[in-house]
Amino acid sequence: MTGALSGAPFFIPPDAVYFAQKINLRTLKSSFAFAIVWLTLITFLLCIPGSKFPKVQWHNKIFLDKWVHFFLFLVLVFLWCRAYNIRSKRTFFLITILSIAYGIIMELVQQYFIPFRFFDVRDMIANSLGAAAGYFISVKRLIPIIK
Repeated sequence: MTGALSGAPFFIPPDAVYFAQKINLRTLKSSFAFAIVWLTLITFLLCIPGSKFPKVQWHNKIFLDKWVHFFLFLVLVFLWCRAYNIRSKRTFFLITILSIAYGIIMELVQQYFIPFRFFDVRDMIANSLGAAAGYFISVKRLIPIIK
C-alpha cells in the first residue's frame, strides 16, 4: 500500500492532528471545571427555598432578581462556549439553546419541588436574554476572525 495508509493501521485526518496539537489538556480541564462549578452554583442558587431570602423590598424597584438571572446565564453560556474547542456559531448556538432549556427546567423545579419558590415567566425571559447575550459575546470574543 502506498499513500496516507501505508505503515499506519488507520487514517488520521489532517484536521484531527491540527486540533490535537492545539488542545492544551490543562487548559481544557480548567475551562470545563469553571463551567461545571458555575453550573453547580446556579443550580444551588435556584434551589434555595424562598423563605431563605431577605424580606427587603428595595430590590424590586430595580428588578435586581432579573438582573441576577441575566448575569448568571450570560456567564453560564460564555463559560461553556469557552470550554469547547470547537469554536463555531453552530456549537455556541446549541450551548445557548441547552442553557435556555436548563433555565426553563429550573423554573419548573422551583414551582413543583422548592418550597416558597414559584414559576416566573419573567425569570425565564431574563435567563433567555442572558443566554443570548452570552452567545453574542462568545461569538465576538472566542471565534477567530478569518480574513
